[in-house]
Amino acid sequence: MHSAEDAELAAVGAAFVAGDERALAEAYRRWSRLVFTLALRSLGDRDEAEDVTQKVFVAAWRGRAGYDPARSKLATWLVGITRHCIADAHEARSRRLRSEQALAALAEVRQTQVDDTAAAADRLLVADELSRLDPEPRRVMELAFYGDLTHAQVADTLGLPLGTVKSHIRRSLTRLRSRLEVNDEPHGS
Repeated sequence: MHSAEDAELAAVGAAFVAGDERALAEAYRRWSRLVFTLALRSLGDRDEAEDVTQKVFVAAWRGRAGYDPARSKLATWLVGITRHCIADAHEARSRRLRSEQALAALAEVRQTQVDDTAAAADRLLVADELSRLDPEPRRVMELAFYGDLTHAQVADTLGLPLGTVKSHIRRSLTRLRSRLEVNDEPHGS
């Protein structure tokens, strides 16, 4: 019984090497599940395992002249190709992961640069607008926002009434808001 099966497998191997497409179909019927299972266990992904299975049989068919039935069984040769295809799939996965990580890092750097540029532009715009204020309201705004003082502390520091400080801040913020709204309008509209 064993020798009949061995003879049948040897005939499939010889026909495979000779380019008989029926031998390819028979090899696929017999060993595709084994190839798929090996790939699935290693990769853990059905789609990748299916891709590996297809690649194994395409590679085997294209490289059939390199198969020597006297040296190994066709199934053994296919398992060897499977191992190489699985290793290639792992390497491709690693390259994809490295590329995705590099792209994410680049996107983060670019977003930080955009954020930094926008913040710098905002600071310049605010500084420009503050420079247009009269000296007293400018000093009030600088102490309140850059000096981080409360309204009462600004009043004490400058010797101004609290109501005057609040009025300067309110008018200055209104002016700044109007200026920023003008600058935010789309060009050409």
